[in-house]
Amino acid sequence: MPNTLNRPTDVEARAGHRLWLRYVDGTDGEVDLSHLAGRGVFKMWKSPGCFESVRIAPTGGIAWGDDVELCPDALFLRLTGKTLADVMPVAQHSAEIA
Repeated sequence: MPNTLNRPTDVEARAGHRLWLRYVDGTDGEVDLSHLAGRGVFKMWKSPGCFESVRIAPTGGIAWGDDVELCPDALFLRLTGKTLADVMPVAQHSAEIA
C-alpha cells in the first residue's frame, strides 16, 4: 500500500449533519459530523443551505466556502474505523524512531 491515504472523489450532504463520502479506493459511507454543528467555525452550518454546499476543495479537503475545510484523511479514518498505523504503517514506524 502506498504511503498516502485515499483521496475523496465524491461528497454529499445528508440529513442530520452527516456526509456521504467516496474515496479513490472505492471505500464509501457516511460520517456523522453532528457533534461539530453549531460550535466554533461550524456555527455557519446552522445557516440554511450552508451544510449542503459541501464540496471537495482543490487541496482534497472537504470544504464549505473558503473558510472551513476538514482533513480528508481524518474523515477516512473515521469512516473506516481504522487507525493511522493501519493505513500507513510507515507513519507508525517513523513515530517509533523519532
